[in-house]
Amino acid sequence: MNHSNSYKSKQFLALVVKLFIVIGCGYFMYAKIFKNEQQSISDFLSILVKNDDFSLKNVLFLFIFTFFNWFLEILKWQNLVSFYQKITFKSALIQSLSSLTASLITPNRIGEYGVKALYFKKSIRKQIVVMNLAGNLSQLIVTIFFGIVGCSYLFFKFSITIAYTNIFIVLFFSIFLLVSLWFIDKKEFAFKGYSTQYFKKLINAYPKKLIKKALLYSVFRYLVFSHQFYFLVLIFNIELNYLDAMTSIFAMYLIASIIPMLSLFDVVVKGSVAIFIFSFFDVSESVILAIVLLMWIFNFVLPSIVGSYFVLTFKTDTLIQQKK
Repeated sequence: MNHSNSYKSKQFLALVVKLFIVIGCGYFMYAKIFKNEQQSISDFLSILVKNDDFSLKNVLFLFIFTFFNWFLEILKWQNLVSFYQKITFKSALIQSLSSLTASLITPNRIGEYGVKALYFKKSIRKQIVVMNLAGNLSQLIVTIFFGIVGCSYLFFKFSITIAYTNIFIVLFFSIFLLVSLWFIDKKEFAFKGYSTQYFKKLINAYPKKLIKKALLYSVFRYLVFSHQFYFLVLIFNIELNYLDAMTSIFAMYLIASIIPMLSLFDVVVKGSVAIFIFSFFDVSESVILAIVLLMWIFNFVLPSIVGSYFVLTFKTDTLIQQKK
């Protein structure tokens, strides 16, 4: 009898958590689209209506960009976890989109790590978390590489001056970070029975070819969503040549990626950064904000709606059995 009550309690708690994630995600997406302080929904819609090139054909192309963006991300995840457990593309899709839904309402998308780990046996969950981190780091490395190219181009094109104080601060934190990483590498720390040596062995044992494939997927994915942004620049008839537009997009993603934030407010941060970057080319703020919001809707809102279904249909029986 007690076992039955305990089972029902766990089922009820799991249902409450799933509903909280889905309802919370839905509310925050609604608030960000319809109660956006940067740009009202009426202004956003008026910009879309005024733009004659925003046709059904162009919307279809935007969906194609979104499809390949997430197709590559799902392939990357399937590749990363294959060393520990072979999963189908469908399973990788479910895990990626359901974790996206949970990540939108958590700082720095930390919810993504927990949700993905729940789909695997308890014995390999820590390895799965590390692989998720590896996947995100591979995307960050690609963003930094292209971002440095973009920032360097804009720096020399516009002869941007940087205060010596800001240079000193950047150098100080860079040195501090390097020293911290060296200290962590040399010393051994333990957390809940897992030392830094444990994670080193985990990483060293992982096949390098899978890491290389993850980096390759990250490069292609980056090129897909950055060119989706460029496609919107063309749709909105912004007079920029390809080089100026792409380097600005690269710089925008770099600056936005290094700002800690709640994933929900990703659109706000990218909007502010995009306004600053494209102001060098005298591009209308309202148009840039519309582009950033459209990118967020296509690449986060729509996939997270699909992910909400996977969150609600997550089999809690499997999770309970895995804990035993």
